[in-house]
Amino acid sequence: MGSRPGQGSPGTYAGYEAYVPRQTSAPPGTAAPPPAATVLTGVVHPSYEGHPYEGYAPAVAVPSEEDGPEDTPRSGPFSALDDEPDGEPPDDLHGEAPPPGRAGARRAGRRKRAARAAPRQGGDPLRRLLPQALVVAFLAGGTSAFVAGDKSVQLSVDGTPRTLHTFADDVEELLADEGMAVGEHDIVAPGRHHDLASGDRVIVRYGRPVTLTLDGERRQVWTTARTVDGALRQLGVRAEGAYLSASRSAPIGRHGLDLDVRTERTLTFMADGRTRTIRTNAATVREALEQAGITLNGEDTTSVDPDSFPRDGQTVSIMRITGGREVREVPIDFTTERHDDPHLAKGTEVVAQRGEKGVERITYALRTVNGVRQKPRKLSSEIVREPRTQIIKVGTKKMPSTVQGAEGLNWHGLAQCEAGGRPDAVDPSGTYGGLYQFDVGTWQSLGGSGRPQDASAEEQTLRAKKLYVRRGASPWPVCGRKLHG
Repeated sequence: MGSRPGQGSPGTYAGYEAYVPRQTSAPPGTAAPPPAATVLTGVVHPSYEGHPYEGYAPAVAVPSEEDGPEDTPRSGPFSALDDEPDGEPPDDLHGEAPPPGRAGARRAGRRKRAARAAPRQGGDPLRRLLPQALVVAFLAGGTSAFVAGDKSVQLSVDGTPRTLHTFADDVEELLADEGMAVGEHDIVAPGRHHDLASGDRVIVRYGRPVTLTLDGERRQVWTTARTVDGALRQLGVRAEGAYLSASRSAPIGRHGLDLDVRTERTLTFMADGRTRTIRTNAATVREALEQAGITLNGEDTTSVDPDSFPRDGQTVSIMRITGGREVREVPIDFTTERHDDPHLAKGTEVVAQRGEKGVERITYALRTVNGVRQKPRKLSSEIVREPRTQIIKVGTKKMPSTVQGAEGLNWHGLAQCEAGGRPDAVDPSGTYGGLYQFDVGTWQSLGGSGRPQDASAEEQTLRAKKLYVRRGASPWPVCGRKLHG
């Protein structure tokens, strides 16, 4: 801004011609002027000593500005006089002071003599005064314009006020003169294009970024407040009973800060058949449980994640859990493989390898929630015994349809008498089987494989005919007569 006008600064008189003492020659027919007289823009000015204008018409009066309030400093190129003792001008107002000593005394004497001789120099007094009056009027007008352009304003930046003198026309120009850059998040009051007048107050509040985590939700906001408490009020955050990561009186610098706020919320717990409601600013459900005096033991848990953020009005159920383990052995079914055998008569099936079931050992987790048994959960398993595959041989050999010496007999009647016509029939002792109740030894001696009850009805009849050729009806002592019936 520069120095205040009217305080004697060098810039105050920068727009005016400096006072330069110079010697002038007197017009023809007139007395020479005193050596100590000075000239401003070609006009002769007598010294301060004596009364050079006695006997002449008074000088033209130049109106002056009205005095302002007592606390308002006077402005203008000569206001510095008010600050000097007894209203005396400063030494540098009209150049250097006359040097002391004999030379100074001689110049002072010449000024006195010139003052006494001035009335006798002849000429029209008004003509002599007119140039001087014009110069005074010019200076007074320039001074008034200078003072009128100067304004005394108060500038408050982030709450720190100071008084400035400025020639700016509006707020934007004032801020530019002060080198102040304002952005979209800053506040300027009045507006930037507001015209300035003396006595105005301009307020600037810089915006500050705040990374606010409010009840678990993170976002960036801007505030012109200079403290945490002011920012909370400006942002409309309910802070009564809330947790704050910074003190309310903590300052917020231009670089901003991170602020975590957890407001007070209502939380209801249902545990052990009772309901408890508390007010809390806890960060997690687990922390709120501790505040409510509820303890989680063993595998106990809650209906929501214990490490989640508790919401206002939320109801949380506590689940009392008891558990254990159980080991079970379960059977594993065997598989069956069938293989063709050209050595067996067609339709004959023989079990070459009997299948066996395996055993699997499974470990389950047992769980009871609030007294209610839950479905067991499988934890692990292992194979104790592998199952054994069952192998069956299937005959593909074509059997002869007749046996000489055994045709024409009632083989169907014999089968009905011995086994009720069932090819897989077995007697109560387990010794005899099939349609014709062969024992295994007899069956295999006739060319059969495996057990007779496993062979087809055709093969069993063929083997029975061969046995009849060898031994007649004696193998069937009771039912043998059916062959001829």
